[in-house]
Amino acid sequence: MIVVRLLDRFDVTAGGVGVRVPASARRLVALLALRGAPAERSYVSQCLWMDKTEARASANLRSVIWRLRRCSPPLVNLSASHLSLRRDVEVDIDTLRVLARALIDESKTVELAAVDAEVLSGELLPGWCDDFVELERERLRQLRLHALEALAHRLLRAGQHALALDAALKAVAADPLRETAHRAVIEVHLSEGNLGEALRQFALLADLLARELGIAPSRRTADLVVLNPAQPDLAGQRVS
Repeated sequence: MIVVRLLDRFDVTAGGVGVRVPASARRLVALLALRGAPAERSYVSQCLWMDKTEARASANLRSVIWRLRRCSPPLVNLSASHLSLRRDVEVDIDTLRVLARALIDESKTVELAAVDAEVLSGELLPGWCDDFVELERERLRQLRLHALEALAHRLLRAGQHALALDAALKAVAADPLRETAHRAVIEVHLSEGNLGEALRQFALLADLLARELGIAPSRRTADLVVLNPAQPDLAGQRVS
């Protein structure tokens, strides 16, 4: 089995053994792995060498393909007009995408016991600044955040509070200013009867939003917090 890893680092293995991919060819492998479908040679060369003339970009692509052909086992299928990864190459973000979309789609049944929230973690090719990577990085980040929140809600409905809280907190850690992630944490605490924890999370959210964005939590989030008259009015702040 050939596996291309793009989360947290670039890595290629075959049967668990590392495959040496020339540095000049890694961007091509990453682009094809992210695309997940055959790509026209002209499209690939333009994506990888946007600052070059069409002729220079095409020449660069031919050079990279020549180097990549020396890899063992081969990774790329070639035709006169298109490039793609071999059919038997697995890409780690494909696993993440499939799981994330299943979690988000409420019409689909997911075996929660088999879900590892860590699969939804990891940054896409950290340190890479290519436009095609940055665009996909943001798409993947948003998909992952929605999936973590969906996982938290599914686990909460299943009565698995500890795992639900872990998933919700992972979403908060991934984006501390994301109100829906904080709201998922608050909902888990309230379901467990931990009003103090819910209030503390609300106060944390309110402070973050005020300091970073100059706004307050939405009414929907504030309305989650039912205060005891003896408790401090943490939810009495202005809400949007």
